[in-house]
Amino acid sequence: MENVSKVDFVTAIKARTKKFVLDSIKLYQVLPKTEEARILGKQFIRSASSVGANYRAACRSRSKAEFYAKLSIVVEEADETAFWIEILTESGITDLAKAQPLLKEANEILAIVAKARKTVSNNK
Repeated sequence: MENVSKVDFVTAIKARTKKFVLDSIKLYQVLPKTEEARILGKQFIRSASSVGANYRAACRSRSKAEFYAKLSIVVEEADETAFWIEILTESGITDLAKAQPLLKEANEILAIVAKARKTVSNNK
């Protein structure tokens, strides 16, 4: 996303994190109806939905410090979501083919937001 205006960047990431949440819901809906899938799935869907919600909150922040704090939550939640996807696939609860695109997106969002957070940190 090089050479993109700040407004365009924020708009693109806002849309991307929202799509990430919607895609996460779709994966959650096809998990098996077992007790372990239900427990791990709830952890997964909570962290995934937090990615989108906290990025939107960051966009409404009132200060650089608040923006940094909200981006930090997005970084943590994206990483946690990747973890739960790994657990869901490595345990055999869901297959990697279904989850791989979402895992890739979680890691990409993590990298983008972590870099944005570092940029904010350097401009304090």
